[in-house]
Amino acid sequence: MAGYAGSRPVRIGNAAHAQSQLDIFGELLDSVYLSNKYGRAISHEGWEHVRGIVDHVIAHWQEADAGIWEMRDEPRHFLHSRLMCWVALDRAIRLAKKRSLPAPLVEWAACRDAIVEDVWANFRHPDHGYFVQERGGRELDAALLMMPLVRFVSSTDPVWLKTLDAIGSALRDDGLVYRYRNADGLEGGEGAFTTCTFWYAECLARAGRMEEAQEMLAKGMAYGNGLGLFSEEVDRRGLPLGNFPQALTHLAFISAAYFIDRRLDPSYRPHWEP
Repeated sequence: MAGYAGSRPVRIGNAAHAQSQLDIFGELLDSVYLSNKYGRAISHEGWEHVRGIVDHVIAHWQEADAGIWEMRDEPRHFLHSRLMCWVALDRAIRLAKKRSLPAPLVEWAACRDAIVEDVWANFRHPDHGYFVQERGGRELDAALLMMPLVRFVSSTDPVWLKTLDAIGSALRDDGLVYRYRNADGLEGGEGAFTTCTFWYAECLARAGRMEEAQEMLAKGMAYGNGLGLFSEEVDRRGLPLGNFPQALTHLAFISAAYFIDRRLDPSYRPHWEP
């Protein structure tokens, strides 16, 4: 049997179920924090679950994993995974302070700050100084675009701007942005990842490069179908490559469009960054 556009073989299941992906804890606790910020306060039982997650992150953040892109070769020390472990700790600390919840804040803050030091010391290109995909590496990764979006680094920090330019040079192909260019342990070619296009557009906007951001957003929107829905990846012809519709892409699109719209509002105050 063949799938969409004659794709074969059609597989059932995903080998990622057996992988370690440390980034998920940051995504989870960021969601918990936002839910509490704009919705109802967390329950006592829910907070105990959060504390358990933080304990797990503190115990395992220095380990190698498969990363957000589910690499199929040997586990690596990915910057994005470190970043999201930082997010898990940062959001838990913020939530504890906001709701006056019991927590060992000194211990949590020490671990959060240790991750910051590790990232700045060990995840920079040895020659160019911009951030790289993995510890001691040289390759770029579009997942680094999350760094200013989760407020790990200022969107106008000189090192970050060098990283943004490097991603644009190495991973961008007009309106397409690829996740990475290096080997991932899988056979076959890599399509452009639509989520990364919208991450890139928002990072441009946050850096104050509004014309580029608007152009990138428009080009990214062109890869949607007639209903404005996006697949996970597209090929060089701009045709969808599967995983349709891709929720992560739609979240990235909404976030980029919302931020760009705010920046274009005459009443926007540039000293405040949502």
